[in-house]
Amino acid sequence: MFQLSERQAQEIVDKMMMDIPYNINIMNEKGIIIGSGTKERVGTIHQGAVKALSIGKMVEVWKDGRYEKKGTNEPIVIGDTRVGVIGISGNPDEVRPFCNIVRTTVSLLIEQRNTLEDIASEVNRKKAFLEMLLDHHGAYTQKLKKEAAAYHIDLALKTTILYLRNFTPAEAQAKILLQYPSFRLEDNTWLLVVQNPDDCGPLIQQILQHQPDVRVAAGKHEASIAESYRQAKSAMGILLALRPPVQTIYFAENEFLVKLSQADLTKDQNAAVKLEDTADLLETLRVFINHNCSVSHTSDALNIHRNTLQYRLKRIHTLTGKDPRNLLELYELTYSLLALYK
Repeated sequence: MFQLSERQAQEIVDKMMMDIPYNINIMNEKGIIIGSGTKERVGTIHQGAVKALSIGKMVEVWKDGRYEKKGTNEPIVIGDTRVGVIGISGNPDEVRPFCNIVRTTVSLLIEQRNTLEDIASEVNRKKAFLEMLLDHHGAYTQKLKKEAAAYHIDLALKTTILYLRNFTPAEAQAKILLQYPSFRLEDNTWLLVVQNPDDCGPLIQQILQHQPDVRVAAGKHEASIAESYRQAKSAMGILLALRPPVQTIYFAENEFLVKLSQADLTKDQNAAVKLEDTADLLETLRVFINHNCSVSHTSDALNIHRNTLQYRLKRIHTLTGKDPRNLLELYELTYSLLALYK
């Protein structure tokens, strides 16, 4: 059950009293004043509130007493629970309408905060489930199967994981997140769980629509979701490292490059690291690789003169010690580039 803090209650009182010419008190579920126009009353027990909480109805006080002043005290009820009391000092006939306004305001605030807490709690549960699922090895337990079923995942079926980067679902793409189990990893990074392999091709095409920046990596159709995720994430590393002129990559078609990127082939400093501060040279290397070392095609793709390309290739050689025009040394540069994103 959500409870207003003293700070929240006092903020409500201060704002409402700017428009209502009467003293307002907000009491908690025990009848203790937690917000008041008379600050020295905060922390004291309000007898009218205690009675209102007890009977579940508005209590009107018509005369000032030693411990209470005349006015109205109405319970705040959320669902079937009495969570507090709104009290307004003054002639009950005059302040009664204001009491209803303040009570409604506080009730809406509490309900809104309850909703936000429920959403946050579900997000945390979903995140914890995903972490457990992606770290799982071996046979699935019945407990995990039951939890997965709540997210419409059948752990008895094989699964393909789609790993999405730069995915900003517009209205059309947002429907995808309702059709398939989806998990948000970061702002624009998502996982989609696809258990019918025939759905993958059409689904990827749907994802790519009107999303020129989105990148999609697909794992293989595996009995282990964790394994398909590992494959998809590794394949995404290849896509980010080489940046070929495509938006989609499949682990099954790039398994060699993934294994190459993860191999510990040298203890020397990664050659591609030396290009990280020279964006034009890094891009030149990628385009040169993706265009099969063709000088003409690479210069056209970069929209630069062939002589400029030759100069850049020489600069790469100077900085890294590896000549991209030499097949074996280009292979080393390719490996070092892949290793940056493993």
